[in-house]
Amino acid sequence: MAEHAGFPLAEPGLWVERTSTTNFPAGRPALFLDRDGTINVDTGYPDDPAAMVLRDGIAPVIEAANQYGIPVVVVTNQSGIARGYFGWDAFARVNGRVLDLLGERNAFVDMVLACAYHEAGRGALAVADHPMRKPNPGMLLEAGRRLGLDLKRSLIVGDKPADMQAGQRAGLERGWLVEGEVSTMGRLSVSPLRDATDLKGLVTFVRSL
Repeated sequence: MAEHAGFPLAEPGLWVERTSTTNFPAGRPALFLDRDGTINVDTGYPDDPAAMVLRDGIAPVIEAANQYGIPVVVVTNQSGIARGYFGWDAFARVNGRVLDLLGERNAFVDMVLACAYHEAGRGALAVADHPMRKPNPGMLLEAGRRLGLDLKRSLIVGDKPADMQAGQRAGLERGWLVEGEVSTMGRLSVSPLRDATDLKGLVTFVRSL
């Protein structure tokens, strides 16, 4: 993997970082999570580590995946980088803070992928409908390739329809949408993530994988 300015960039607009040393056997399902608005409270274009606050209830979901040998993969669009609002250095600081906050709750992420491509971007990042940018499935497929995942049995948790669309296009069959509704998207069954009961159901599903 090419290193750009010390960051784990597979290409100018794609961050791929292995954040744990856990070795997983091939064929495991993964827990995919969006970051902003799903793991941490969405602050718009997040560039301040001190402003990061975890959403209630998400750490136990990640902890359950850790306990049951399920790889945890963050897949996040970061158009603020393409737009020039902040750089990969700010992303690194913010993401590090989010991972630290999770670690304080005994919840650990195994891989982080971030896509900075956007049609409103500058230079090499000015790409419309890049295959790595959700709702396209590129980040999920890349993680699947690198970790040898069973994507069909994997699940995705996000706060936008684009997260669910990325999961559906990657061949997943289960998704949880923050503040969403029960719906079906192709073969993807979407469940809402609204309250403690929904979170408990999600944890139970993770433990059943």
